[in-house]
Amino acid sequence: MKRMLTALLLVTAAPALADEPKVFDQIKVNAGAALFDAECRRCHATDADRASYGPPLEGVIGRAAGSVAGYPYSPALQSAAFVWTRPALKAWIEDNQGFVPGTKMRHVGITDPVVQDFILAYLASVPQ
Repeated sequence: MKRMLTALLLVTAAPALADEPKVFDQIKVNAGAALFDAECRRCHATDADRASYGPPLEGVIGRAAGSVAGYPYSPALQSAAFVWTRPALKAWIEDNQGFVPGTKMRHVGITDPVVQDFILAYLASVPQ
């Protein structure tokens, strides 16, 4: 009887456990959205159709640096020869002036790797 109850509990709990990573991923995205709003949104939009001081960040992961058409990048970013990967964005978020000397973006300096990961989770979730 005890085995049967244990099996029943596992069978009924399995769907919830299977969704657990999705729940945690969504929590990271939601936290990242709030952190993005607090730290980044005053200058950046996540929708290319919205006006912003900085370049829009929708689809930034996987995009070539300095490549949003019509945005007046600094010469440093215009000539940058890299793609925005998660490690590149983490380095930029932490110390953009150190990562690309001569950029016109003021240094924000988000050094907490958890905050960086949450913001990147949010940016990765923004549809292109």
